[in-house]
Amino acid sequence: MDNLPLWAQICAIFLLLFLSGFFSISETSMMALNRHRLKYLASQGSLSARTTQGLLAKTDQLLSVILIGNNLINTIIPVLTTSIALRTFGHNNVVLSITTGVIAFLIIVFAEIAPKIVGATYPEKVALPASLVLAPLMRIARPLVWFVNLFANAILAALHINLKGNRDQRLSPEELRTIVLETGSFMPTKHRSILLNLFDLENISVDDVMIPRRRIEALDFDAPFDDILHQLETCYHNKLVVYQGDIDRVLGVLHVRKTLSALHNQELERDTLRELLTEPYFVPAGTPVFQQLQYFQESGHRIAIVVDEYGELQGLVTPEDIIEELIGEFTSTLPRGAGSRGWDENGECIVPGSMPLRELNRWLKLTLP
Repeated sequence: MDNLPLWAQICAIFLLLFLSGFFSISETSMMALNRHRLKYLASQGSLSARTTQGLLAKTDQLLSVILIGNNLINTIIPVLTTSIALRTFGHNNVVLSITTGVIAFLIIVFAEIAPKIVGATYPEKVALPASLVLAPLMRIARPLVWFVNLFANAILAALHINLKGNRDQRLSPEELRTIVLETGSFMPTKHRSILLNLFDLENISVDDVMIPRRRIEALDFDAPFDDILHQLETCYHNKLVVYQGDIDRVLGVLHVRKTLSALHNQELERDTLRELLTEPYFVPAGTPVFQQLQYFQESGHRIAIVVDEYGELQGLVTPEDIIEELIGEFTSTLPRGAGSRGWDENGECIVPGSMPLRELNRWLKLTLP
C-alpha cells in the first residue's frame, strides 16, 4: 500500500467513503421500503422492483452482504489514512490522533448519518436502483455470507429467537384504516369517508342502522277502510308494513304501487289488499350488517323486519339504510323538516330527538357511548 502514490491513496479514501455510504443508504432504504407499493411496481413489470422483492425475501443474506461490505470498507479507510499520515508526517502521535478523529468524523457524517437520512426519506428512489448492484454482489459473496450467517443463526438459536419471525405482510383493518387516513390529498375526502365507513360495517349490526319501531310507517289492517285508503294515498314510502291490531302482529309487506290501479278505479277492497301482501322477512336483532346485506343481494328482499328474542318488532332495515352507512344519506322519504338538523344563532346544535346516537357521533365527530 505504501507503494501507491499519495494522490491514489487519497482518491481511494474518497472512493471507499462513497462505497460505505452506498451500503448505508441501501440498508436504510431497503428496510424503509413500502412492501405493498413494491408489490404493485413489480406487478407492473418493473425489473428493479422484482429484483428488490427477491432481495427482501432473503433479508438475512441481504443484511449480511451490506454489513460485511460496510464494515470491511470502514476498516480499510483508517488503515489508508494512517498510512498517509505516517508517510507525510512520520511517527507523530498528535498527528495520528487528529487523523483518527477526522476520519471517524468523515465516516460518521458522510458514510453513515447523511446516507441513512436520505435512504429513509426516499426509500423507493434509492432501493430500486441499489438492488441492481446488490443482487449480483450477493451472488458473488454467497459463500462468505453463508459462513457468517452460520455463526449468527447459531447465536440466535441459542437465545431461542425465532429466526423466521413474523413475515406476514397482510394488513390488519386497523392498519388499512391508518393508511386511508394518511392518503391526504391523494384521495378525495368523500372517497376516504366511504372507505372508513366500510371498515366500520364489520363492527355494527342491523340494530345500529335500522329504522326504530316508533318511526316505522305501518298500516293497521283492522283500521277503518277509509283510513286505510287515505293512508295509501298520502304515504311517504313505496312499501308499508301491514299489521293487525298490534304492530307486533305483522301480516306482511304491502307494495303501494300495486294498489294504485285499484285505488284509481275505486276497486280496492280489504280482501284484495290482503292478497297483495308479500310474506314478511324477519331477522333477529344483532344480525351483522354484512350478513344482512348479503341476504338482500341473494334473495331480492328489500325490507327486513328486526325482532328480538321474544318476537317483538324492534325496527326494520332496508338496503338503503346499509348503503347510507357507506356514502351518507342520498334519499329522503320523509316530509321536509322531519329530520332537520343544524345550528342556531347561539351556536347551539339542534337535532331531532329521534336521531340515532351513532349518526350524531358521526356528524359531530364525537365518541359518545
